[in-house]
Amino acid sequence: RELFGGGKADICFNDPNNVLECGIDIIAEPPGKKLQSITLLSGGEKVRCMLAKMMLTSGNLLIFDEPTNHLDLESITALNKGLISYKGNLLLTSHDQELMQTVCNRIIKITDKKVFDKSITYDEFIDLDV
Repeated sequence: RELFGGGKADICFNDPNNVLECGIDIIAEPPGKKLQSITLLSGGEKVRCMLAKMMLTSGNLLIFDEPTNHLDLESITALNKGLISYKGNLLLTSHDQELMQTVCNRIIKITDKKVFDKSITYDEFIDLDV
């Protein structure tokens, strides 16, 4: 598309067949400048889109590795509420102690020497000093 004052620009999905999991870019060539790509979705916005997609599917198992990374406070709160009401199984690892306390009801700790597996809250696990 022609820009006002010259130059060209276009809006693209990085993967048109997988819109929820890909970025949205503006490819722009302002007058007298080289072609540039401007990403419209931040890392946190991409994560929110993927989480929304996963929560809306009918799967019975979600696996998360640090799900609160790249999320702002409002998104972390929404994720926490969504996971509390999720009816399936969750397998997650996180450094977010509030998420662990409110969502987890079984703790599995795997080390080189042993496996700890018990149906307890995160706070109860911390108090055990395992």
